[in-house]
Amino acid sequence: MTDDPDRGGPPLNIQALDHVVLRCSDLEATLAFYGDVLGCVVERILEEEGLYQLRAGASLIDLVPVGSPLGGSNPPESDQFNVAHICLRIDPPDWEQLTAYLKQRGIPAGDIRTRYGADGFGASIYVRDPEGNQVELKAGVIDDNDA
Repeated sequence: MTDDPDRGGPPLNIQALDHVVLRCSDLEATLAFYGDVLGCVVERILEEEGLYQLRAGASLIDLVPVGSPLGGSNPPESDQFNVAHICLRIDPPDWEQLTAYLKQRGIPAGDIRTRYGADGFGASIYVRDPEGNQVELKAGVIDDNDA
């Protein structure tokens, strides 16, 4: 699929999958699966928010327990998927140009905020795909001098 030349190409370059966020009903069992069975290592825990981040190679798997601020109140039915969002790491864009590009295509973007990902803290925005899946577009790490 090629982009419409009259509209210009995307003002972003995807580098990698940064992280995937999974809602879980049984945190202990899910941590054991990803940690003990698959060998992921817990990197960061923010218990007050309900966020457990495990290193999976160059990426992260974020677990958010159902009932926590990030995990929502109701577990999905057995025939529903359980991914909260995916995050794509992008080269640092011109955020104004990127949000204008998305708006031109009828895609509302959330606020630009600093969030933590597989390569550290960086600016990101949330959008939704045509199926309603939440996608985070996250730029690389912020230098300590920039924070």
